[in-house]
Amino acid sequence: QVQLVESGGGLVQAGGSLRLSCAASGRGFSSYGMAWFRQASGKEREFVAGINYSGDRTPYVDSVKGRFTISRDNAKSTLYLQMNSLKPKDTAVYFCAWGSTSSWPGAYAYWGQGTRVTVSS
Repeated sequence: QVQLVESGGGLVQAGGSLRLSCAASGRGFSSYGMAWFRQASGKEREFVAGINYSGDRTPYVDSVKGRFTISRDNAKSTLYLQMNSLKPKDTAVYFCAWGSTSSWPGAYAYWGQGTRVTVSS
């Protein structure tokens, strides 16, 4: 059984930074792709970034390219999302997901509970 626990969300002013973490329990973290999604109030869940098992392939949604960086530490079974130059439109609940680098939410077997990010203008 896989469990994912996100942390690091909070309230930040526009232009600021946050680093999200996703701690995974369960065997095989280093063998699977992982991803971050986000869901703003009243909107569908949106792919933000993915990372393959080795970390050498990292697709991003266009709106965060150059501002966000996804990374992973396989020794710690932890996924990260460094978010810089945050904008009010980045406000959402951020979820980590286990099992792929696809932009389609249905490709993922496990999800965390989410961590809220609020960016004030």
